[in-house]
Amino acid sequence: MIDLSSLKAPGWQRIVAELNAPAPDDRIYLERLLRVLAQVSAARQAVLYVADKTDGEEVDPRVDMVWPPSGMDKDAEQAAQQAGPSQSPVEFANEARTAARAAFGTGVARAFGLDKQEPTYYGDGAGGGANSGFILAVPMNAGPTGAPRQQNGGQPVPVAVATLLIESRSKDAIRSTLAMAEVLAGYVAGHHSRSALRKSVNAAFAMELATRLIASVNTATNFKGACIQLCNDLAKTYSVDRVALGWVTDDVVKVKAISDVEHFDHRTNMVQKLASAMDECLDQEQPVLFPPPPESGDGSDVLLGQAIVHAHRELAAGNSKLQVCSLPLRDVGSGEMDSAAIDDGIVGVVTIESSTTPLDLHTIELLQAAMDLIGPMLKVRRSDDRALPARAVQSAKHAAAWVVGTKHTVWKVVGIAAALLFAFVCIYQTTYRPSAEATLEPRVKRIISAPFDGVVKRLGEGVEPGKELHEGDLIVELDTSELVLALKDAQGKVEQARTQASAARKGKDQSKAAQAEQQEERAKAEVDVYQYRINKSFITAPIGGTIIAGDMKDRIGSTMKTGDLMFQMAPLDDIIVTVKVDERDIALVKKSFEEGLANGYKDGKGTGEIASKAKPDVATPFIIERIVPLATAIEGKNVFEVRCKLIGTPDWFRPGVEGIAKFNTESKPLIWIGTRRILDQVRLWLWW
Repeated sequence: MIDLSSLKAPGWQRIVAELNAPAPDDRIYLERLLRVLAQVSAARQAVLYVADKTDGEEVDPRVDMVWPPSGMDKDAEQAAQQAGPSQSPVEFANEARTAARAAFGTGVARAFGLDKQEPTYYGDGAGGGANSGFILAVPMNAGPTGAPRQQNGGQPVPVAVATLLIESRSKDAIRSTLAMAEVLAGYVAGHHSRSALRKSVNAAFAMELATRLIASVNTATNFKGACIQLCNDLAKTYSVDRVALGWVTDDVVKVKAISDVEHFDHRTNMVQKLASAMDECLDQEQPVLFPPPPESGDGSDVLLGQAIVHAHRELAAGNSKLQVCSLPLRDVGSGEMDSAAIDDGIVGVVTIESSTTPLDLHTIELLQAAMDLIGPMLKVRRSDDRALPARAVQSAKHAAAWVVGTKHTVWKVVGIAAALLFAFVCIYQTTYRPSAEATLEPRVKRIISAPFDGVVKRLGEGVEPGKELHEGDLIVELDTSELVLALKDAQGKVEQARTQASAARKGKDQSKAAQAEQQEERAKAEVDVYQYRINKSFITAPIGGTIIAGDMKDRIGSTMKTGDLMFQMAPLDDIIVTVKVDERDIALVKKSFEEGLANGYKDGKGTGEIASKAKPDVATPFIIERIVPLATAIEGKNVFEVRCKLIGTPDWFRPGVEGIAKFNTESKPLIWIGTRRILDQVRLWLWW
């Protein structure tokens, strides 16, 4: 038992110094206080209970730690002190639990006697006759700064309750031990006050540091400049060797800036090691320090001590005095994440290397608080630097996150969109419109050719392709000089034969008269032939229409053979569409044509539209007139010729214009339309 008879005793001074010493967290301080209580009271066992239920119900104590391990002798106590509290079995567990529940309920320290006939004795202080010992229940109140929880009646609930199992003693000794334990337990309030003050001071320092850094970063014109400015300011403020900043893109950190370096190559070994260290920090989602602090004792930190530091060790391999610390940049301001952030909102990592300025826990805590304030600002600068389409996409992702959640937002949206699209294509029906190549042709076309061998004398006025003519207008005049001479010669033969026949009849020579008459008939036939050719030398328009082919301007004076093509004519106000329909679609087109004929094309069956290559944005309707029943092989596939009549022929339509024609057939779901050809081919493959 430690000598506490005087405030100046070394034992008391050591305990006061130990309880007033700062602790990294509340648990470590409670471990320390439980050990001190056990030593001061010479307790066989000390147990720390925490409240398990406080929401409108009676407190249910739960064992949090036990000191020392059961069966430990005095020589092993020093080793146990280094190992920390254990979870050894609690002696008199029911009695200790009952005492802790009473202390939680009243908030007052009590002593409870143990007796075999009467397991628990509740007295004002301690009862006599408790030969088995006593249990002291000491509540630990945090005080006003600890913000204690409240029970239904407004009674504050202690932070914890320590139960001390001691040997049987006198009533005065029990009271003095209980009073001493109460005094020591009161140091919890001081610890909470110091912790709150330290947090306030750290928050103020972090706010001041973040304010200076943000003010400096805001002077940069873009995101990269802001990152470089931040690294340079941190390196100057803390006099460290190097500060690097990386940004998270697709769950991988890419180094964006290095202090005192404007341009660097990502392929260099140094930059790759920095990126690996940043990835290590990102994967663990917490600060990482190398060399790591101890997990227990002075200057300890459990999280930093247990962190994985392989990449950080590799980065510091060249300098034994080098400390490396990586701090995550969290987007704690908005709670939103962009495509670069992972699920916990980490948008970047800052890595600090120092061989002169020590990076202690206080500095790391201060820097992390400052980085939490700077992270959202850098995210805004990053967003402002992106192109407008990228920002629009990001805004859409944020909007979608409100609907489907922030985790795997894109995949969720894609899945929902795919499901809705699949349902739409299965349910929505539209007219199936098979397409085919089409050509415009005149319904009536005339070919004008040379009627006989002859020489072109002249053309009709303005006769050329595109000239519109009326029926009977002169097109070509052939040279008739030779024919006129031959005609006169034939006419002379007629007169000669006629004179010879008259003389023979006067001489009553009937045979010569008959012979002369026959010569006259042959001469008349020659006259008719030459006269016919002369008449045919004036070639006129057989129909009213437009010359669509033929150019004879350079053929004037040249000889034409019988049947040589001269011109083609056609009326342009009556043009039909000739469509080459694939045999895979002809059955649907034929069915639509038959239904259209039956109902007078009222429901759109038997109709379609053509879009020409000349004006693909203009679709001209037509109706099917006839389907040629014979297939023709064109370019390796069988096609059927379908002739259609235009409804309202545009004035710019000309024969020979090509385009794409689409026929209105049955109404089918989109999925049927999209898979029809594939399913038909599969049916052919599987057919036997």
